[in-house]
Amino acid sequence: MISKIKSSKLSLCLSVLFYLCFISTNLSSEEIEILVYNTHGLPAAFAGDDPEERFPLIAEKTKSYQLSLLQEDFAHHELLLKNLNEESVAVRGNGNNKSLCPFCSGSGLTIISNLTKEWQLEINSEAFNSCSGWLGGLNDCFASKGFQLARIKTPSGKYVFVLNTHLDAGRSTSDRKVRAKQLNQILAKVKPVTSEEALIVAGDLNLRWNDPEDRELLEDFIADLRLTDSFMVQDSYKRAKAVNITSHFELDHKGETQSERAWPILDYIFYRNGRTTSLEVLDVGEDQDFQYENGPLSDHPALFLRLRIN
Repeated sequence: MISKIKSSKLSLCLSVLFYLCFISTNLSSEEIEILVYNTHGLPAAFAGDDPEERFPLIAEKTKSYQLSLLQEDFAHHELLLKNLNEESVAVRGNGNNKSLCPFCSGSGLTIISNLTKEWQLEINSEAFNSCSGWLGGLNDCFASKGFQLARIKTPSGKYVFVLNTHLDAGRSTSDRKVRAKQLNQILAKVKPVTSEEALIVAGDLNLRWNDPEDRELLEDFIADLRLTDSFMVQDSYKRAKAVNITSHFELDHKGETQSERAWPILDYIFYRNGRTTSLEVLDVGEDQDFQYENGPLSDHPALFLRLRIN
């Protein structure tokens, strides 16, 4: 009888201990869902569609995410703002000096936060020192591309850095050299600031996974920052085999066939753990709801990442 009582007490103690550990783990972890999206926000004359119809819909869909990292938000930013939640915070990246270049646009970068007040967010931006193309190529120099670096403090006091960027477009030798310089500029800024912190790097890198030269540049960058490709974690698609990521078009996981409207892989979401903060990938993929009656809302897929911050 005594041994039964002791056994019951032991079981009760273990149950209580397990419960306390479970509660402690859940109290010290938070989840966040992030959207990464090139909005194709060129002026209507160059966009080839109706941005005034698309941008209110894009804004509406960002409401589902705690953090949206947008690129090419050039000409229709006000439409975006008008259709956000009242509590939403939208921070644009660096702009151009209009006195020097009155026809130039800004960085096209925007971070939209729907985080609650318990989360703290600080965002800084920096313009790239180099570009390729004024009157030739893809005219990247008329924009002021760069990157935004956000520092997030979670309700439990953990820190996560998030970088949003859009690199030079084009396939010329000049474009390739400029992208390498832009990545080096990011490294010079990010490495000392985030050395032991959790980090997410995302955006339109204009680097094709199936291009050997682009691939080498990308892998060197990933190694320098000790990053992991979030899409490799759950094998949402195989980077090594899939030439394209698809929207409304299903990806063939065998990498053998592609649909008619497949896009090259140019958009990425990388991450790494910090010394005291770990990031657990809960889900990653493409939000195929970014559609309207005329098709996709952009010429890029809407990528998302859902994380648990421990």
